[in-house]
Amino acid sequence: MKFSNPNGANGQPLRKAWRMLREERTAWPASVPVVACHPAPVTDPDEIRLTFVGHSTFLVQTSAGNILTDPMFSDRASPFGFIGPRRARVPAISLADLPPIAMILLSHNHYDHCDLPSLRWLQQRFAPAVVTTLGNGLLIRKQGFERVEELDWWQVAAKSPFPVTATLAQHFSSRTPFDRNRTLWAGFVLEIGGRKIFFAGDSGYGPHFAEIGRRLGPFDLALLPIGAYEPRWFMRDVHMNPAEAVQAHLDLGRPRSIGMHFGTFQLTTEGIDEPLRALEAARIDLGVDEAAFRAPGFGETIVVR
Repeated sequence: MKFSNPNGANGQPLRKAWRMLREERTAWPASVPVVACHPAPVTDPDEIRLTFVGHSTFLVQTSAGNILTDPMFSDRASPFGFIGPRRARVPAISLADLPPIAMILLSHNHYDHCDLPSLRWLQQRFAPAVVTTLGNGLLIRKQGFERVEELDWWQVAAKSPFPVTATLAQHFSSRTPFDRNRTLWAGFVLEIGGRKIFFAGDSGYGPHFAEIGRRLGPFDLALLPIGAYEPRWFMRDVHMNPAEAVQAHLDLGRPRSIGMHFGTFQLTTEGIDEPLRALEAARIDLGVDEAAFRAPGFGETIVVR
C-alpha cells in the first residue's frame, strides 16, 4: 500500500535530490550552546507545560502524565552514527533528565522524527504507549514497545492515555530509497483537561490547516514547523516556510502558536537563524503579534493554563 497527499502535492522524486544537494548552502556553526533544562513535575491539574527540547521534540507535562512528541535525542538524523545531518544544538533536556513518560506521539518515520536509539531508550526506561500513523506499528514494536496504536487521518485513538486525533499533513515518508510513502504521516490534536494542543508534525502548506481548524478547533496552542524550507523548488510541497506557517496559524483560527523544526539539524540550505528572521518579517506582513506566534528558546517552557 502507498499513501499520497489528497491535493497531489507529493514532493520531488528522489532523482531530483542530487540537484538539491548541489545547491549553495549557508554555513551553520558546528555547535551552539544550550543551557540544560531540568523540568520539575507538574502538580496543578489546571496547568500544562511544554518544554522545547529541540527540532520537533517537546516534553508535554501534565499532572496526569507526561508526553513526548517525535523524540529525537541522537547526535545525527541518520541511519548511521558517522554520517548524516549532525546536531548544532544538543537536546535541552537529556534522556537521563526526562521525567516518566506515559505516551509518545510519532508523526512519521523520517530519521529526524523517528529516532530508533531514542525510542529504544524510552521503551527500556518507561515502556510508554506510542500513538503513530498507519504502517509504523511494525517498526515501533521491533523496538520493544507493546502498546502501539496506528491511526489514519481523522481517526481518534481508542487506547491512548490521553485523547488523540490524527490530522492531515502534507508530507511524505521513507527510511530507505525503496519504501517511499509506504507508511502514513500526520499531525495530532492532543486533548488534556478540556484544552487542545495541535502538533503539526512535518508539513507543507495547504488547505488542510483550515480544515483542521474547522473540524477540531479551536486550539489553545499550536506547534507549527518553520524551518528546513529552502530551496523552495524542492521543499515547497513538504515543508512550510515561515510565511506559510503564519498563514497556517491564521487558517487554524489564530491560536497561540509556537514555532518548531528549526535550528537543530541543517537539513536544507537556509542559515541557522534565517527561520527566526523570516518569521518576524511574516508576522509584520500579515499583522500577527509576536505574542500570538513566536519561536521558543531551546529549553524554554511554555505554560498553558
